[in-house]
This record gives sequence, C-alpha cells and structure tokens, in this order.
Amino acid sequence: MVQSIAFGVFVIAFAVAAIRNVNIGIVLFPAACAVGLGLADMTLEDVIAGFPLNILVLLVGVTYFFGIAHSNGTIQWLVDAALAGVGERDRLLPLAFFVLTGTISAMGAPLGGLVTAPIGMSVAHERRIDPMLMALAMGTGLSAGAFAPTSLFGIITLGTAKEAGIAISPAVLFGSALVLNLVFLAVAYVLFGKQRQQASREPQREKAAANVGIPLSEYGQSTLTAELEPEADLGKRSRPTAVQLLTLAAIGLLIVLTIVIALLGGEPDIGVLCFGLGAALALLEPSAAKKAMTRIDWGSVLLVGGIITYVGVLSELGVFDSLGEHAAHVGAPLLAALLLCAVAALVSAFASTTGMLAALVPLALPLIADGGVPGWALICSIGLCASIVDVSPFSTVGAAFTASTVDEAQRPRMTRLLTWWSMSLVVIGPIALTVLLILPGKIFS
Repeated sequence: MVQSIAFGVFVIAFAVAAIRNVNIGIVLFPAACAVGLGLADMTLEDVIAGFPLNILVLLVGVTYFFGIAHSNGTIQWLVDAALAGVGERDRLLPLAFFVLTGTISAMGAPLGGLVTAPIGMSVAHERRIDPMLMALAMGTGLSAGAFAPTSLFGIITLGTAKEAGIAISPAVLFGSALVLNLVFLAVAYVLFGKQRQQASREPQREKAAANVGIPLSEYGQSTLTAELEPEADLGKRSRPTAVQLLTLAAIGLLIVLTIVIALLGGEPDIGVLCFGLGAALALLEPSAAKKAMTRIDWGSVLLVGGIITYVGVLSELGVFDSLGEHAAHVGAPLLAALLLCAVAALVSAFASTTGMLAALVPLALPLIADGGVPGWALICSIGLCASIVDVSPFSTVGAAFTASTVDEAQRPRMTRLLTWWSMSLVVIGPIALTVLLILPGKIFS
C-alpha cells in the first residue's frame, strides 16, 4: 500500500508539473522529502543525500565551459568555418549541418546545437534545399552529439547507469547514437533530398537575418544557445581571434585528456576537467565568463536532481524490487523492454527528454537484475528512443525548426511532416533498437 501511494505521488507530481509547464525536478524534490519523511521513515539528511552531486558537477562544469566558448564567439567561428568548407556543394550542406550541429550538441547541452537552426534553415531556403531535409539533418546531428560523454544525455545515461552499478562504455553509447542517426539521415536524404523549393536561388540575406535569434524556450530546462549575428556572411570564414584560438585549444585539450585518462585505466571526470579549463578561460577573459554564468543549464540540474532524489526514496521503499518481482512473473522480458522504450519515445515527443532518461532508467533495473535483458543494451535503447523523437513539432527542437523555416507557406507542411516523422519513430525506434541492441546483447551475453 505504501509503495503504491509513493509511486502514485510520483506519477501525479510528474503529470501536474508537465501540465502546468513547471520544472518537474522542482516539484519532485519537495515531494521526495515529504514522502521520505512521511512514508519511508527516512531522515531529511538521508533523502537529500540521494541528490546526484556527481551529475551536478558534470552538468555545471560542462555547460559553463562551453558557455564561455559560445560567449567569446568560438562556436560562431566553427559555424562559419563549416559553411566556408562546403562552399557551393549543395547536396553536402545537410551533411555539413549534421556534423556541425552534432559537434556543438556534444559540447555540453544538446539544445546548444539549436544555434545552427536559423542559419541552417536560411541556407536551405537560399540553396533551394527542402527544409524538411535540413531540419532532420540538424535534428539527427543534435541527437547523435547529445550522447557524447561530454554532453547532457550522455552524462545522464552514463551517470544513472553507474549509480545503478551497470557498466556502459561511453564509446558504445555514442557509437550507437551516431550510427542510428546516420541511418535516419540517409532515410531523410532518400525521402526529401530530391525535392527542391520553388524559391529563387538568389541570396536573400534580409529574410535570413530575420530568422536569426529566434527566441527559444525549453520546457523544464534551460537552453544553451548563442546569439548569431544577422549580418554575418553565411559562407565567409574569418580568422579566429587569439582568445578563440586558446578556446579551441582548450576544447582539444579536454578531448585529449579524456581519451588519455581512459586509456590509462582511469575514470576521467569531465566535469572537473571542464571546471579547470573554464577557470583558465575565465581568468583570460572575465567578460565572457560572466556571460557564461547565465548559460549554465540549471534547469537540467534541477530536473535530474529532483527526479533522481525521488527515485532514491522509491528505492528505499522497495518499489523497484516489487516491480522486479512483477516483471519476473510476466515471463516476457523482451516485450517489457520494448514497452519501456516505446513509453520513452512517446512521452519524450511531448515532454522532457531529460526527464524520461532520469525516470525510466530506474524502471528498467528490475528487468536487468532479473537477467532478462542486458543492462547496457536496455539503457542505451531507452536513451536513444527518448532522443530520436525530439524533432516532434510539439517539442522545443521541432518547434525551433518550424519557426526557423523562411518560407511561411512551408511551415504547415513542416509541422505535418515532423509530426509524421516523430510518431513513426515512436514505433520504429523501439523495434529497431530491440532487434539491433537488446536481442543480440541477450543472445551473446
């Protein structure tokens, strides 16, 4: 009875916060304290101890460091450099924006990749590229980069798995996300690559400028976006400043240190490394550091912190042990895994992907503990299913792409096609990942 009440409070608080458009973590944290004190006989200190400080250090350190890179113009320089490299080869532009958005998404907060949305959609209009193809190129790039060990979804997935005692290789997680999203990009090329807009090929700088700096809002969490200069030449690459060169060197050093420490058998703490490199850049240019303070993704910290704290209370009450017993009686662990992935995809299409990652991974633990499915494969699949539907027009990512479409007549079509695409992935994604990851992992484990 107590377990049912605690789980019911979790569901109700989650739903009410979602409906009222309030950060779910902020609602769940006091709820965790109330349930822990009232039903679980826990002390307040024990409840608060469930707050994931290690994930907090990672999120704050990473978003602060890359916030400085946004503030001092380094990210904008990378955007300009990529466009200059592609030149007039139109068919390569969506692929270029896939790489560019994925790279920026890997630099901390996935929604940071949305800085490319206004430019990408403007370039698509100018070069008569189907806006749906460009939107999907950036959306798949964002999803792929989000699972890098330096980015939000990768941090959360790896962090929650580690908390549960499940080992997941960062390379496997990121590699799976990259391959899956490249396949989706290839499908997008097949479906939309041959269609051309009827708009003139003449440059339309005024329309492109009008779509730069479109305000974005994220339900339940803050975004890490940068203001783009409307008058910037979309194909021109300027020389990086001395500060930008040092920032690029710091980004490279972060990557090298992470790889070297891992190869030496250590566990690189990316959050601590980012704090150190961020502090060095802050001393170099204090003004950029002050701007970066506003880019720290506190919304995600609160979201994940509140959910995981409540999950700790549920764990103390034995809720997940009970679910494990029920799962054992089902006798179809693969079906249960498939359903968990489908729920992750469906809910994430309308709500917070971050919240789905933090909430559903613990629900998968009974299946994993029972030996029914391999832990690494199921957790990777849940994370990927929650991310690949983010191009839904009902989410921040899809809404940004629709709003950034230059031709207003194309926007209803974009809404319709993005809805079709994301809802298709609610079905296709879980099936594909069950077949490609979970089932082989179960057979060969």
